[in-house]
Amino acid sequence: MTVAMDKSLFLCMSVCMLFNFVLIQAAPRHALVTHLPGFNGTFPSKHYSGYVNVTVNVNSRKNLFYYFVESERDATKDPVVLWLNGGPGCSSLDGFVYEHGPFDFEAGNQEGDLPTLHLNQYSWSKVASVIYLDSPAGVGFSFAQNTSLYRTGDRKTASDTHRFLRQWFLQFPEFVSNPFYIAGESYAGVYVPTLAAEIVRGIKLGVRPVINFKGYLIGNPVTDYIFDGNALVPFAHGMGLVSDDIYQEAVAACNGTYYDAKTKECGTALDKVNNAVDQLNIYDILEPCYHGNGLFGNERLPDSFRTLGKQIRSLPVRKRIFGRAWPFRAPVLQGLVLSWPQLLSNMKIKVPCVNDEIATAWLNNEEVRKAIHAGSDSEIGRWELCTGKLQYWHDAGSMLQYHKNITSEGYRALIYSGDHDMCVPFTGTQAWTRSLHYKIVDEWRPWMSSVGQLAGYLQGYEKNLTFLTIKGAGHTVPEYKPREALDFFSRWLDGTPI
Repeated sequence: MTVAMDKSLFLCMSVCMLFNFVLIQAAPRHALVTHLPGFNGTFPSKHYSGYVNVTVNVNSRKNLFYYFVESERDATKDPVVLWLNGGPGCSSLDGFVYEHGPFDFEAGNQEGDLPTLHLNQYSWSKVASVIYLDSPAGVGFSFAQNTSLYRTGDRKTASDTHRFLRQWFLQFPEFVSNPFYIAGESYAGVYVPTLAAEIVRGIKLGVRPVINFKGYLIGNPVTDYIFDGNALVPFAHGMGLVSDDIYQEAVAACNGTYYDAKTKECGTALDKVNNAVDQLNIYDILEPCYHGNGLFGNERLPDSFRTLGKQIRSLPVRKRIFGRAWPFRAPVLQGLVLSWPQLLSNMKIKVPCVNDEIATAWLNNEEVRKAIHAGSDSEIGRWELCTGKLQYWHDAGSMLQYHKNITSEGYRALIYSGDHDMCVPFTGTQAWTRSLHYKIVDEWRPWMSSVGQLAGYLQGYEKNLTFLTIKGAGHTVPEYKPREALDFFSRWLDGTPI
């Protein structure tokens, strides 16, 4: 070998080694989170946060905010999971603070104190790297350069989120080869399948970087206005919330169609159902409601209830859930979807069972916002769990065909339901998964938690589709049953039997 060839080979090897080193070390240093106000320990894995620009042209600048938690197990190999809360219009930092993020939040002793953060032993980052994304622009810390860009819908949101992912993987190229999944809950029952369809289309077209997409999982998902709209009445009857007489009257008068009362008799029957369930916490019928005036019914709340929202885990869960849990005992129809703030303003509807003081206090602290590289209050306004800025159109229709198309391509899907949620009841979700007419390959059976307790039931279908319930959980499953949520999440990702 000549000296010239030796030098060329050495140069080539050096460049290649340097290129590989850059790839391995490619996560942007400016996005690294080094500390968080309220937490005094050591992060069990690396955290990153900041903005990704998804601008298509100079007149439509959009910046989507993310918080990324690397897996505590093996970030080089473990799956990357994108988490989306619903709404539409609600921040995915809800999932970070209250559901499966790396911390549990405990309120300070006095009003105005920042919450104290403790490590969450049931964080989903135990087994996966998780991206919490505020989407679409206008939600949470995400923003656009002018308010006209807050007019959006299902299809545009999916397109923007796909663009976010492509840009994000360019910033974090060391994760491109990791298995990638999408996860979410509630109206993310629309976000997730529409985004999955965008990703699959991009893969077929050779769009780069090529996302190593493997599948998706969705909890208590908004899916189809007929199945969702017909779910509450049989759920209420099965849970013993309405009598046999009321149920049979509704069945006879409405002929099995409860989402659209076409006759006076049907409307009268549904009024009886609504009157029976009206005082319940629709997001978990077993849990009490938080009332801003300190009252529960006509009695004062006991002392342990007066601090609801101020000390997480003092009760099984915080007693709140604001807006992101759409629909409110109704199917989501095509067209403009009103957010909770818009409903409150336009229709004077009372917010049911809500309190989000911890997340609101922490995420609106300027030191917290600096630490996570979010825009300041003066730049982008206050963080709200659910925004009223959007004009959002449900324009993608039923998700049934999306599920059929994606699972037929070989991608995995886990559809899970907290079985005490009355907002998107499991009865409708079980019905639509069955309606796909896939062959049953794992007949209805109980599944067990990691401590040997019956945690729920599942039914497995061909084409890698699984329907699973979580016993005693409400609308936001990881909040109500954190251990069980981590159990099915980790087993499903690892491909082991649930």
